[in-house]
Amino acid sequence: MAMGWGGIISPSAAVYLASVLQYLSAEVLEAAGYVTQAKGYQRIMPRHILLGIKCDDELHKLFNHVTIPQGGVPPRIEKPLLTKKTNKKSVSRKRAAPC
Repeated sequence: MAMGWGGIISPSAAVYLASVLQYLSAEVLEAAGYVTQAKGYQRIMPRHILLGIKCDDELHKLFNHVTIPQGGVPPRIEKPLLTKKTNKKSVSRKRAAPC
């Protein structure tokens, strides 16, 4: 006979769930901490959390469809916009990527 949603749950399931949540939050905070240090800030902001998640392949796969409030959008420039123009003199500045 099927138990459905009201089945018996092991008492250790809560401990396992808490350990998984602790591990995930530690991974997200570690990635955000690296971005924060790379940018020279002292506090982790929502933008740093977003950039840290986008830099890590596994976290990006896990949080692919998650919206982080006040996180902004991931930086991305289309390839046709990156082509060099020969007629104008331009000074190119390279910025350090947080990833």
